[in-house]
Amino acid sequence: MLAKGQTIIQYMEQFAPKHYAVPDDKIGLQLGTLQKQIRNVLVALDVTEEVVDEAIAKDVDLIIAHHAIIYRPIAQLTTDTPMGKLYEKLIKHDIAVYIAHTNLDTAEGGVNDLMADALELQDCTCLEEIHTDHLFKLVVFVPETDHEKVMQAMLNAGAGHIGNYSHCSFNSQGTGTFVPLEGTNPYIGSQGVMERVPEIRIETIVPQSIQRKVVQAMLKAHPYEEVAYDLYRMDLKGRSFGLGRVGKLQDALTLADLVERVKERFDVPQVRVVGDLKRDVRKVAVLGGSGSRYVKHALFRGADVLVTGDIDYHTAHDALAAGIALIDPGHNVEKIVKPAVAAMLQKKMEEHKYTTRIIASELSTEVFQFV
Repeated sequence: MLAKGQTIIQYMEQFAPKHYAVPDDKIGLQLGTLQKQIRNVLVALDVTEEVVDEAIAKDVDLIIAHHAIIYRPIAQLTTDTPMGKLYEKLIKHDIAVYIAHTNLDTAEGGVNDLMADALELQDCTCLEEIHTDHLFKLVVFVPETDHEKVMQAMLNAGAGHIGNYSHCSFNSQGTGTFVPLEGTNPYIGSQGVMERVPEIRIETIVPQSIQRKVVQAMLKAHPYEEVAYDLYRMDLKGRSFGLGRVGKLQDALTLADLVERVKERFDVPQVRVVGDLKRDVRKVAVLGGSGSRYVKHALFRGADVLVTGDIDYHTAHDALAAGIALIDPGHNVEKIVKPAVAAMLQKKMEEHKYTTRIIASELSTEVFQFV
């Protein structure tokens, strides 16, 4: 059975939710339709003419790419321009294009985590916070006979995580009162009669991202027609997600040695470097894409070196004066995410018995030549 486009994107957005993206980022479906069955998906960094030809050759119905093909409003669509020809080819071959950009940078297991892992960074935190998963207190009142069933349904749905502890809740006994009115079909009691029922108040913590899932699980398990429950926004801060990562090497390296590791792990022939190659570095910041404006963030976080792409001349001078080293392996190192996303989605297809195939693009879209 083939998966529909909407189903595949649902799995993609569970991995890299849209609200993880920076404001006004060009993400989501940019061309075509998801209202169709998908034979093959191509995961790419960029959507170039060569990548579209690869997609056509592999009978691809959907491209999931990192970089947008539509950056600004289109005043007119003519097919005698490079981009117009690209859009025309995609439309003629019924290939949809979906973009996951800064939300994929931010996601757990996304671009920046993969870069940090490749360099063997430890104890990583975000370089810049973009989104906080706010915490809510969920309180529900349950008859004693159904307490365990409802509590486990909530906790198994993801509620009750505090730090490295799971299934956290507080339970207190009390008495619930109610009068079933005309038209009701009460689980306990009779119409028109005041009931006093031994109940347990269950309290637990729910992150905003799974609030609906937990509430639905609770309502499904609860025996009452009308469930009494409350949700309170908490001051306690939830998990934060953001761009870039900052972590430590297990052992200090010289900048020159780190350069060699960057070249090997990111499969790049050359890099641009700012700083003394003989200096020791231990705390490393990484950021996929263009990182010039994040040098100050890396400095603030105490990084010895920032590994990122597209560093401009004046920013490099400022970094040198401030004492932070820079390694620029180019924007294209974000290609590291292609096999990871393809593997994640392929696993989802297999788990749900779909025959849709997920393929990582084999083409390099590096625009620069090193001569």
